[in-house]
Amino acid sequence: MMVFSTQQAYVRMSTLANRQIIVGITGGIAAYKACELVRRLRDLGAQVRVVMTPAACEFITPLTLQALSGNPVYRDLLDEDAEAAMGHIELARWAELLLVAPATADFMARMASGMANDLLTTTCLATDAPIALAPAMNQAMWRDPATVANTALLTQRGVVLLGPGEGSQACGDTGPGRMLEPMQIATMAEQLFAHGELAGKHVVITAGPTREAIDPVRYISNHSSGKMGYALAEAAAQAGAQVTLISGPTGLQTPRGVKIVEVSSALDMHAAAMESAPACDVFIASAAVADYRPESVPDQKIKKAGESMTLKLVRNPDIVADVAALRSGAFVVGFAAETHNLIEYARGKLENKGLDMIVANDVSRSDIGFNSDRNEVTVLTENLTEELAAGSKHQVARALISRIARLLEAKQGNE
Repeated sequence: MMVFSTQQAYVRMSTLANRQIIVGITGGIAAYKACELVRRLRDLGAQVRVVMTPAACEFITPLTLQALSGNPVYRDLLDEDAEAAMGHIELARWAELLLVAPATADFMARMASGMANDLLTTTCLATDAPIALAPAMNQAMWRDPATVANTALLTQRGVVLLGPGEGSQACGDTGPGRMLEPMQIATMAEQLFAHGELAGKHVVITAGPTREAIDPVRYISNHSSGKMGYALAEAAAQAGAQVTLISGPTGLQTPRGVKIVEVSSALDMHAAAMESAPACDVFIASAAVADYRPESVPDQKIKKAGESMTLKLVRNPDIVADVAALRSGAFVVGFAAETHNLIEYARGKLENKGLDMIVANDVSRSDIGFNSDRNEVTVLTENLTEELAAGSKHQVARALISRIARLLEAKQGNE
C-alpha cells in the first residue's frame, strides 16, 4: 500500500517533464482547486488532459479547464465527437498517470465497486497507468465504515492515496477529509515518477545530426532533429544517472540536469565521445553521424562555375564502433536508422561493431522517422529481438532506458 501523508517533505524533481497525465475531476466543492492543480502540472512540464464527471461541471466549467490544460475537456461517455477524436480506450492508453482530484466519497465507492457508469470510471477501468486519488469530503464521510472499507480495497488494488489533509472544511467542520493543496499534489505526482534505475551511473549520449563543411558557407548534413537523443538524455537523468549529452546542431533545449557538449562535425563528435566514453557506464549512440565528409575544405567560398561540381568524400570514423572497441566495460548501445531490411541490417551492425544492444527504427515512415514526435523501435541484443510499443519519443526513451538499466545490471553481474 502506498499512502502519502501531509507531513512529507516536498522535494523538487524534474520527473513530470513531458509526462502524460489525466486529471479527473469529480463533483465536490474542492473542484475549484483542480484549476490550480492543472496549472501546476503544466508548469512542471506535464501534458494534461481533463476528464470531468457531470457533477463536477456543476462546480466549475469545462471551458475553464480547457483554457488551463490547453486541450478539450472530456465529459461524456457516449460523446460522438470525443469517440471519433480519441475514444475512452485511447484516452486510457494515452495516460501515464490518472490523477483524480478531488475524489469524492461517491466516486471512490463507484470505483471500488468496479462501476463504469461515466467516462471517468470507465477510463479508470480501461487504463494500465497508475491511478492516484486526492480524497475530498466531509470528515464524517471520510471516517464512515463504508468509505474506510472502500479506501482499503482501492489501496489493496494499487491505487495511491494523496492525502487527505486535515483542517477546516467548507461545511464548517474540522478534521480529516480536506483535499491537499494543488502544489502538494503536484509534488507528490512528481514523486510517483521518481525512480533510480541508473542511480550513480554515468551515461553518455550522442544526439542530432552532424555538419560536414564543404566551404565556409555550405555543409552536408541530414534530417535528424535530435529529439530521440534528447528524450533519452532526459529519461536517463530522471532515472538518476549523471548524463553527458554530446549534441550536433539541433536548437533543442537541454534537458534539466544534463551536461551538454555541443559539436558540429563528425570528427568533433568523435573526439568528444572518445574523451567521455572511457569513464562512462552506458554509451548510447543515437546521433545521425555523417558517414563521409569532404576530403578538403577551402578557406573561401567556392564560386559557381560550370554545370557540375565534383566533391571527393572520405570516410568518417565510426564513433560507436570505436567506443565499443575500447572494451572499457561500458554498456554500448547503437542506433540503426534504416529504410529497408530493418532487422537484418540492425543485427549486422550489432555483431560487426561489437555492441551490447542496438535500437532499430524505420526512418522511411514519416510518422516515426526524422523530425517526428513519435517513434516505434525494435530492440536487438545477442539473444533478443523485441518490438517496443509505438509512442511519443519520450515514452519510447523511458522504455529504452528501463531496458538498458536491466541489461547493464545483468552484464555487470556476469563480470
